[in-house]
Amino acid sequence: METSKYNQIAESLKPKKTVLKHCIYAFVYGGAIGAIGQFFLELYMNIFEIDQQEATPMMIITIVLIAAILTGLGIYDRLGKKAGAGTFIPITGFANSMTSSALEAKSEGLVTGIGANMFKLGGTVITFGIVASFVLGGIRYVISLIW
Repeated sequence: METSKYNQIAESLKPKKTVLKHCIYAFVYGGAIGAIGQFFLELYMNIFEIDQQEATPMMIITIVLIAAILTGLGIYDRLGKKAGAGTFIPITGFANSMTSSALEAKSEGLVTGIGANMFKLGGTVITFGIVASFVLGGIRYVISLIW
């Protein structure tokens, strides 16, 4: 078979790009996660009469707990396939990756399996966050000196 004929056949069978659809899904699902977080924040502030400074960590813990439970049940991964970046950008994505690591390593034991693999992932994320904040803080400092 000729190369040009092969390329034509391969091009016709290649999946179509659906970037706009994926962007819309990410926006909608990410917004829904944000709305759920806002719901819990309002719940803690208005129903339980807790100020915002104390209600915010409670809301974050609740969202992380929900994401971890959904990951354990296998629901979060199915949701992530449809929602794409809408599920891994918020803090729920971090909870999902931590829980997935723990579930994959549970056969190796509590300490050497679950604990080691969870903190292996968590350590890289925390390290990246610290380095990124240092670099961006330095850039901001230099910009503030210039202005």
